[in-house]
Amino acid sequence: MTNDGVTIAKEIELEDAFENMGAQLVKEVATKTNDVAGDGTTTATVLAQAMVNAGMKNLAAGANPIILRKGMKKATACAVEAIGKMSQKVNGKEHIARVAAISAGDEAVGQLVADAMEKVSNNGVITIEESKTMQTELDLVEGMQFDRGYISAYMATDMDKMEAVLDNPYILI
Repeated sequence: MTNDGVTIAKEIELEDAFENMGAQLVKEVATKTNDVAGDGTTTATVLAQAMVNAGMKNLAAGANPIILRKGMKKATACAVEAIGKMSQKVNGKEHIARVAAISAGDEAVGQLVADAMEKVSNNGVITIEESKTMQTELDLVEGMQFDRGYISAYMATDMDKMEAVLDNPYILI
């Protein structure tokens, strides 16, 4: 069972072509929100539905679709500006842990996210992977990492993990 908006949206396919077109638009809203923000997909989906419903109601009442679209764009810009003014910067490890714990619904995961962010700083990359064990753990990888695969499997230095770990390699730029 899941309550993740983008996961739910990806599973929706409707038989009616016009209804399915609307469902695909909502799916795009959820996917873009997930790509940009990483969270808030359910809120974005509900907001999109409310905007479509209000738009359809206005169109049925005889509103000009071009003017309606311009009005929605203006309203969106105002909403984004208002949200920006209300937003707060997340400062410090404790604040990060609190926000992450609320998002994950788990205090331990929140603390792990805060630890990871502290270790990699603003310029690092955090990758979340599904564990093959029942434990949640943090693994810090120093240096560079390429997630592209190998030209040849013979490049791997550890065949069990299919990793190529090199110390002081020559790099051609």
